[in-house]
Amino acid sequence: MLLPTPHAVRATFRIMAKPPRSQYVCNSCGYRSPKPLGRCPNCQAWNSFEEEVPTAATTGRGGYGGVTGGKLTPLSTVGRREEPRTSTGIPELDRVLGGGLVAGGVTLIGGEPGIGKSTLLLQVADRVAARSTEQGGGTVLYVAGEESLEQIRLRADRLGVTAELQLTRDTRAEHIAALMQEHKPALCIVDSIQTVTVEGEGAAGGVAQVRDGTSMLTRAAKETGTATVLVGHVTKDGTVAGPKVMEHIVDTTVFLESVGAFRLLRSVKNRFGQAGELGVFEMRGEGLVAVENPSAAFLAERPVDVPGSVVAATVDGQRPMLLEVQALASKTPYPNARRVVVGLDPRRVDVVLAVLERRLDLTLGGLDVYVNLAGGLKVPDPGLDLAVALAVYSAVVGRALPQNVAVFGEVGLAGEVRSTQMALRRAEEATRAGYNRLVVPPGLDGHAGIKSVEEAVSAVWRK
Repeated sequence: MLLPTPHAVRATFRIMAKPPRSQYVCNSCGYRSPKPLGRCPNCQAWNSFEEEVPTAATTGRGGYGGVTGGKLTPLSTVGRREEPRTSTGIPELDRVLGGGLVAGGVTLIGGEPGIGKSTLLLQVADRVAARSTEQGGGTVLYVAGEESLEQIRLRADRLGVTAELQLTRDTRAEHIAALMQEHKPALCIVDSIQTVTVEGEGAAGGVAQVRDGTSMLTRAAKETGTATVLVGHVTKDGTVAGPKVMEHIVDTTVFLESVGAFRLLRSVKNRFGQAGELGVFEMRGEGLVAVENPSAAFLAERPVDVPGSVVAATVDGQRPMLLEVQALASKTPYPNARRVVVGLDPRRVDVVLAVLERRLDLTLGGLDVYVNLAGGLKVPDPGLDLAVALAVYSAVVGRALPQNVAVFGEVGLAGEVRSTQMALRRAEEATRAGYNRLVVPPGLDGHAGIKSVEEAVSAVWRK
């Protein structure tokens, strides 16, 4: 009996490369798991996992398949080019976008259902189409993936849209890209990206569909120079549904959120401008109307000569505005006093209350303290510390602040008042609104700064 040679044994038991294993991806947040799960451990969504089969990578000698590197371009030889912008016709929206829509740029807009995304984009489509018609430019392509054309016509009539828009219900990404190549529109609106399908990628709204559809439309926008806006669904956490890579592909990401009677449009990413810009709108019968003076809007219902009310100059993103900080102190019927904070960081408010008790000998142990940022906004701004301190002090001692006083500043544990970011813009916003007495940290030109909470109290109620 012949025994196999060592070479034959090695050939028989040669270790083969393992085939690529499937992964399961949550279509709500993009969480990956080696096996399907009933509930996503990241976003807590049920039955949201889809199988994603990776393609096997082919490698040749050296591990790179024999592929040679491409051409290198020195940075000094690259020309400078300013991206042309197109105004949306809504100055507040242009502010958030950094000056308007960029030719070839892709913007992703997210928001809760019914908050006004389609309404705002239809208003933008009307203004851009009207301007393009006057200037002989391209038209506006509107891809309706969630509504019928008749529904869009009804909304257009309600909003007073008079420009001629090109509508389509075809949500196949290849066909949308072909329409962009053929007609070269000035603006393309896709409502929504979760309805776009790519051939051979599974059901619409899946992880692969959303990712590949976004990539295909982005490539078509760059090639044709078409400003493109994609509407994205959001999860219950407020983030855009789908893989996180989608937000990396697009150029600009903005979110529309509801705060009381207002709609806030906030940019969280912008390759062509400054991120963090904020636009304020109000929903009316004629659509979303820009609020040109948010400070006056948020202070319109502020009570006069009431203890516990302080006007604070704050910054939300990159926009300075005036808000009202309210405080109320009442004798507690419970063994432990309550601390209720709305719209502010509760931990920072606890620090301010401790400073008031320690540095000003203000007794708060037997009082329930309620602190509220009026208007429904949530602003994690350290510059609101001084406003919280003065509001609580005013509520406890029962003395109202003068009507012409506005404050800002960060409070430290020693009771000192520290400088804040964008102090000059805060002061300018307060002065423009008519508040000529500013209680601010030291170091601001033209204003006598205060160094401690004790000095702030003396400055506000000085004779």
